[in-house]
Amino acid sequence: DNGNIGKRYRRQDEIGTPYCVVIDFDTLDNNTVTIRDRDTTKQERVSIDDLLSST
Repeated sequence: DNGNIGKRYRRQDEIGTPYCVVIDFDTLDNNTVTIRDRDTTKQERVSIDDLLSST
C-alpha cells in the first residue's frame, strides 16, 4: 500500500481496529515498534520483546 500513515490509520479506525502496530525503519535499528490506540490516538514506542510478552 502506497498511502501515507495517516490514511492507513484512518482506514483501520473506520473498520474498528483497536490497536495498530507500526513496523518501520527504526524497528530494524533498535528492535522497537509503535503502538497506536484507536480511541485515544496515543502512540507509544515499545520494544518488540515487551510487546510479545504482553500478549
